[in-house]
Amino acid sequence: MASRRYSVSAMCDTLTALPPTTATGAVLFAKNSDRERNEAQCLESRPARQSSPGARLRLTYIEIDEVVATHACILSRPFWMWGAEMGANDAGLVIGNEAMHALIAPSRRPALTGMDLVRLGLERAATAAQAVQVITRLLEEHGQGGNCGHLNPFHYHNGFIIADPTEAYVLETVGRYWIVEKVAGVRALSNALSIGEDHHAASQALLDLASAENWRNAKGRFDFAERLIDPVKDAATFGRGRCARATSLLAPRAGRITLDDMLNVLRDHGSEADGDAQWSPRKTKVRSICMHAAHGARRSQSVASMASDLTPNRMTHWFTATSAPCLSLFRPVVAGLPLPGHGPPPTDRFDPESLWWRHEQMHRAALNRFGDVLADIAPERDALEAGFRNRMAKAWSGGDAALMQAIQHCWDEAEKAETRWLSAVTGARAQSPDARGRSGALAWARLNQAAGFKKAL
Repeated sequence: MASRRYSVSAMCDTLTALPPTTATGAVLFAKNSDRERNEAQCLESRPARQSSPGARLRLTYIEIDEVVATHACILSRPFWMWGAEMGANDAGLVIGNEAMHALIAPSRRPALTGMDLVRLGLERAATAAQAVQVITRLLEEHGQGGNCGHLNPFHYHNGFIIADPTEAYVLETVGRYWIVEKVAGVRALSNALSIGEDHHAASQALLDLASAENWRNAKGRFDFAERLIDPVKDAATFGRGRCARATSLLAPRAGRITLDDMLNVLRDHGSEADGDAQWSPRKTKVRSICMHAAHGARRSQSVASMASDLTPNRMTHWFTATSAPCLSLFRPVVAGLPLPGHGPPPTDRFDPESLWWRHEQMHRAALNRFGDVLADIAPERDALEAGFRNRMAKAWSGGDAALMQAIQHCWDEAEKAETRWLSAVTGARAQSPDARGRSGALAWARLNQAAGFKKAL
């Protein structure tokens, strides 16, 4: 059964660390959003809004009742969706979602998407506990479903890590069933159901199902993940493997986990890359946390990344606004303050004025000689980000004006660095053999043509 081929186009990895595992006692959060390689993601700031009673809200596929007031949000959103893959609001709430696969087939009928639920949670809740209530109530009322793929149809259930400055929850769903785990310490979530016998809350319909199907053991408990996970799709996504990998990287750091540790996990290429300075996506048989597309079933990549330090009264969020976190800089953002300009919102067509596509041009050229490029870029990348964090730490004592100045400085420095990287990578590309291999190069050529690149990459 596990040998049946199954190709997926959207995968993600989300993680959180709570005190006492963190070095400063702050809650930390991070996520890579993996989607199809031309599926650009918009980074945008959405202000709080006021609406009249009875107003309706149009989501990706359906309309629901609007609420009277919402929170201001920072969203990382697939360009064609209303909802978001991840984001933060002005109350310090952060949410990231994961595609989930179960023995119960997902609905193909248009309803709420997991991305809709992320954005609705951020807009309508101030705390992680409130967001769990918002999402589960909407899920029970409207259900989830509809195509969530870009060029390739893709249907799935959803899971979430939901965190605020004091606590975090894992919420996993199958249809309108849901179950919640309260996080203690370090928690990772990939594309696999993971909540076992110990849960914080569950829908009554799920509890009734467990009784009807005789899932309960002698103590009256049941293992949600064991009963409902689809082993074929889990093998294809390597969901449990990636979750275990993220946990194994953070666990030895317990009590000392920093934001830098979270970024290192987002940049991890898996055990197959350990100790291999010339690793490239072509060499990897399974999917990794930092995902680069290749030929065949490995058609998705990490298209956007986010990390958050939820220290009270100085919460800073870090977004790449670009693909490939290993080749990107995490830029600071503060909820409630404007985003620096970074070009027009990207679509699935190449636009040199868009930050996402400028960086993607560099990323795609870098795949030709990935090991060398990463070795050249990583030291400057790490030094710049350390400087960004120091600058932001100092700016918090100066109020909004100092923060806005610091944020703009960091974004300007990031732009300068990535412009240099683009020039260096594209200038040296022809001097080395193509590390992607023939089939990988052909796969990329098709997608580059679809995106409208005028020059071969």
